[in-house]
Amino acid sequence: MAIATATLSLHFCKFPPSSSSIRHRIPSGPGFNLYYPPASHRFACVGPKCSLTDTDVHLDHVSTDEDEAQGRGSSVDCPVPFVKLKTDILETESLNLLAEATFVDTLLTALPVLSEEEQHALSATPAHPAGLHAFYASCIAANVVEQLWNFAWPSAIALIHPSLLPVAVMGFFTKVAIIVGGPLVGKVMDHFPRMSAYNCLTIVQAAAQLLSATMIIHAHSVRPTSLSNLLLRPWFVLLVSAGAIERLCGVALGVANERDWVVLLAGMNRPIALAQANAVLNRIDLLCEIAGALLFGFLLSKFHPVICLKFASGLMMGLLPVTIVFTYLANKLSTGVLDRPKPSQTCCRAFSEDSATDANNIVFKGLEAIKLGWKEYLGQPVLPASLAWVLLYFNVVLTPGSLLTAFLTQRGLHPSIIGGFSGMCAFMGVAATFVSSTLVKQFGILKAGAVGLVFQALLLCVAVAVYLSGSISHQSPLLTFLFLIILSRLGHMSYDVVGAQILQTGIPSSKANLIGTTEIAVASLAESIMLGVAIIANDPSHFGCLALLSLLSVLGAAWMFCRWMLNPTDEQKSLFSYDPQF
Repeated sequence: MAIATATLSLHFCKFPPSSSSIRHRIPSGPGFNLYYPPASHRFACVGPKCSLTDTDVHLDHVSTDEDEAQGRGSSVDCPVPFVKLKTDILETESLNLLAEATFVDTLLTALPVLSEEEQHALSATPAHPAGLHAFYASCIAANVVEQLWNFAWPSAIALIHPSLLPVAVMGFFTKVAIIVGGPLVGKVMDHFPRMSAYNCLTIVQAAAQLLSATMIIHAHSVRPTSLSNLLLRPWFVLLVSAGAIERLCGVALGVANERDWVVLLAGMNRPIALAQANAVLNRIDLLCEIAGALLFGFLLSKFHPVICLKFASGLMMGLLPVTIVFTYLANKLSTGVLDRPKPSQTCCRAFSEDSATDANNIVFKGLEAIKLGWKEYLGQPVLPASLAWVLLYFNVVLTPGSLLTAFLTQRGLHPSIIGGFSGMCAFMGVAATFVSSTLVKQFGILKAGAVGLVFQALLLCVAVAVYLSGSISHQSPLLTFLFLIILSRLGHMSYDVVGAQILQTGIPSSKANLIGTTEIAVASLAESIMLGVAIIANDPSHFGCLALLSLLSVLGAAWMFCRWMLNPTDEQKSLFSYDPQF
């Protein structure tokens, strides 16, 4: 900005408190900010002031209020200045500012506008590609250990006692731990920096896995006892506790990866890049699941369970530092985007006071965290999409799992066919990660989710119709029934990928862990309810009823999501403004 040199005469005169004639003595112009305080009895001695910006002022003469007393005929309690300005200087300043404004307007109109192809390419480019690849490496190291352990512990426990009760007890308490502790862990992760909370939970999970492996090794070294005595042994109590802590940490880390970290690294406003990142995470999870099961299964067929557990323990300790190193590398390559900013002093003070007040009341704090988690979960803007995902967890028999495996075994199906069925379902999930990205590009994120759910519901309707036809006792209809379930996994996993992106878009980053862990708790509750129904109807002849209940849950999920998609709210339109539907 040009510097104007003005010659001014400052005089001090006296006005009545109510007079405002000084305002008309100072012409306004560029470079001058005039401020007129309101008149009041409290500020009767405060006169108007003139602030000059970027202007050199030369004071030729300053006269006191006594010098001007005779020419004014009025008096006040305090002196008030007025300014005489030369208008030629102001005109020059106005012309200079006008020229600068014209230059800025020309510069703004000359900015390039991205074409549709360039915008599409930008939406497919991650915000931090280098950090995202380091994050993938960290997920691979963590998932290999987790999926290996998920297959190892039930296999090793099943070799201790022929009953399924020990595995069922561990599974039950694991679900209870997720239902109760999920919101609490989510709240803790939302209140602490990402890096510190993530690495702390990673270490706790590894320690719980090592403790569990130690307890199982100890169980294999002692003499077998009766089932009632086994459940009351101290090592089994420690095993159940460590297993619950391990699964709770695993759920919290998974939520942090899928709902928070990948959004920051890929970019929330880059839907194609985020969809591709979600697909990669699902591929990593499924491939690690296949690799972990095959690796431990091969070791278990060649060596004693204790040797296999020692190998798993060594793998846990070896990959733990690798996971932490790649986590720090992902943050560094993304220019520290994973560093959560510190909360305000008010928030910190409130959190500290709450901690000091309730330090001796863990139950109260836990209940408050659960209440807050449910409140935030029910208040999220994408609740119907989340409830549709939860409803899919009521499907416990039309999906590869322990109940369907037991049913097929009792039907006399060859173990190789059962194993091939599980493997095909897992590979169909990998294929769905590629299909989901194509669906998002072709239809948009919301329609892609609806396509996945409707596809799954239609195929399962045909599968249940084949079962209820009564010809399932023959092998060909049974294989057709299984083949339809395999194909339905394509729709299920497609919605799993797309639904994760919908929730990532609709849930703010500050509440991602709390809402995500609460959602997992709700899904665990749904699964526990269906398992309870299966315990009551444990006869194989009731499998048709369980299949109908599972089908109804999938149909309900598809109906709920489609109804939400076809009746969008203003908030939904704002969140998904980039979607072709809007």
